[in-house]
Amino acid sequence: MATIRSFFSSRWGPIITGLLIGIIAPLLVNLGNPGNMGICVACFSRDIAGALGLHRAAAVQYIRPEIIGFVLGALVAALIFREFKPRAGSAPVVRFVLGVFAAIGALIFLGCPWRAYLRLGGGDWNALFGIAGLIIGVSVGIVFLRRGFSLGRNRPTSTAAGWVMPALMIGLLLLLILAPLFGCDTNGVPSGPIFFSEKGPGSQHAPILIALGAGLLIGMLAQRSRFCTIGALRDTILLRDTHLLNGILALLAAAFVTNLVLGQFKPGFENQPIAHTDVVWNIGGMVLAGLAFTLAGGCPGRQLILSGEGDGDAAIFALGMIVGGAFAHNLNLASSATGISPYGGAAVIAGLIVCGALGLTLREPHTA
Repeated sequence: MATIRSFFSSRWGPIITGLLIGIIAPLLVNLGNPGNMGICVACFSRDIAGALGLHRAAAVQYIRPEIIGFVLGALVAALIFREFKPRAGSAPVVRFVLGVFAAIGALIFLGCPWRAYLRLGGGDWNALFGIAGLIIGVSVGIVFLRRGFSLGRNRPTSTAAGWVMPALMIGLLLLLILAPLFGCDTNGVPSGPIFFSEKGPGSQHAPILIALGAGLLIGMLAQRSRFCTIGALRDTILLRDTHLLNGILALLAAAFVTNLVLGQFKPGFENQPIAHTDVVWNIGGMVLAGLAFTLAGGCPGRQLILSGEGDGDAAIFALGMIVGGAFAHNLNLASSATGISPYGGAAVIAGLIVCGALGLTLREPHTA
């Protein structure tokens, strides 16, 4: 046990995790997930919101087992290594708002940080602009961190509280498997409360058990290695520490090779799956997402892993992303393959103003 613990805390932990993600994600695409979207926490959170009826964009409604697996895999690893430590109380409402804007920014780019690198590994050069925006957003967040930004400290809470997010994931899994029908639409056809896309990205998915297994494995390894795409950029810029950055490089390399082997590497800007070529808002969306992730303390994958460890604040952020995914479609903010929506740019500007205000005003509270 001690040997495993020390191995994953070494430089090899993030590398192994990155390699695994870079291999599994293209395989999931090959098995049915949308193109260059083997794993995307933002898009998958949006799909879950649609499946629960929080938005009615019929093309993006599905309960993604990968998200469930991340949380439950992290839970298993945390229990095995005695790192399940329920805690909460660090500006939960602020974290929820950051989660909402992080999802909106990511859906304007059309991908979370994980998908940005996976898109690049599949040959989508538009991802370069998203990654540039991500670096800018993280850099702005670092400025706020240096000025003393803090969401405060969370504190130990009851064991039951730590199990809430895993329990919600188990509930989602049951809804996915059982797909209950509790009512009828206006035509008398049985429907809801769970909705599944019949066409579009939401209808494209790998087999449930394979997707769940992939999520569980990634969740366990990411919990052990502390894999985080935002933490990698933050630590590299702020501390000149490339420990986590090695994981991103491994992910990119593995995704590139796996896509080549599977015949899925298609380089270029045009006609990339679920992507657009608007340079300004590819950058702008990820500036907003990167800033929100940095202020919240980690990328969306890391937030799910932390919630599996019993971190209630991370769970609030993750739930904020689900709600943000719903807002992005209900308010016509999310981009599509044809480009940015009429209101997407305004949403980015509004999000930057809100996140900037939070970054300037929030400090660690002092106690007497």
